Amino acid sequence: MKQDLKTFQGKGEAIVSYQINIVRAWIPVLLSCTLIAQPGFAENKDNAGKSAEWVPSRLADGQPDVQGFWRPANQGTYSLVNPRNGQDGKPDKDGKIPKRPVKPSRIIDPADGQVPYQPWARAKQQHVQANFNNPVSQEFIDPQARCFPGGVSRQQWWHNTEIRQYPNYVVIIGDADRRIIPLDGRPHIPGNIKLWMSDSRGHWEGNTLIVDVTNSNAKHRLSNEGDFSSDSVHIQERFTFLDANTYQYQATYEDPRVYTRPWTVSSKQVRANTDEPDFEAWEYACIEGEKNTDNYITEKIVSQ
Repeated sequence: MKQDLKTFQGKGEAIVSYQINIVRAWIPVLLSCTLIAQPGFAENKDNAGKSAEWVPSRLADGQPDVQGFWRPANQGTYSLVNPRNGQDGKPDKDGKIPKRPVKPSRIIDPADGQVPYQPWARAKQQHVQANFNNPVSQEFIDPQARCFPGGVSRQQWWHNTEIRQYPNYVVIIGDADRRIIPLDGRPHIPGNIKLWMSDSRGHWEGNTLIVDVTNSNAKHRLSNEGDFSSDSVHIQERFTFLDANTYQYQATYEDPRVYTRPWTVSSKQVRANTDEPDFEAWEYACIEGEKNTDNYITEKIVSQ
């Protein structure tokens, strides 16, 4: 059953005149000029052409109708540079640990597929990564494992999402988090207000939803391996709808406190539950500390 938008908006949203004082309009232009020439960008270049060709149906307020359920073509939040659902498997009877296949990095800029951390930030990330599987202190525990929201980008490749559209709004509903994206040109909330899912302001350019994201509380991580930003991070997202069943998600992160330069992550999304016209997303029950409930329950039953 569709819920009224007020369910997601909450109460008392503070709106003030707030202008971001750093001009960033040149960043996407420079990235497109320098990165299209790289081999990894062939797909993105082709996608741009597909998006221009697709003619979607329109809602009453003029938005392209892209409502429905979507899933990441390559799911998993364990790693940005080698996307997968979890760490390598358990040792077999010979003591060998089966390795998961290496997949292309989600990071499409820079070309090496790595987050361009400052030295101190890289050391922090690697420290968390080295202790993630044996968290002897709270700093090594991923907040997502404690059922906290994972932030705007991580939502795109954790589980399925649902897009709902209302006049001047896009709402993205994840299994454990929600986003409300106003499209009416309102300013961001005051800079001293920090949120788990940040503050989003969007607009449509053809078949691409462009979202400006600020006000992150930086308490979440970008992966299990400890990737992170500060609460000064500025994110520019692009949801480019290529056809009725596919869109390409891209997010460019800019945070001079943590990174040496802006960097961009990407994830292909496809329609989900297309064979279930009456599909309805059920409540997601997060279990703190759970890693693999199905196997956990199976192991307990077998052991008994």
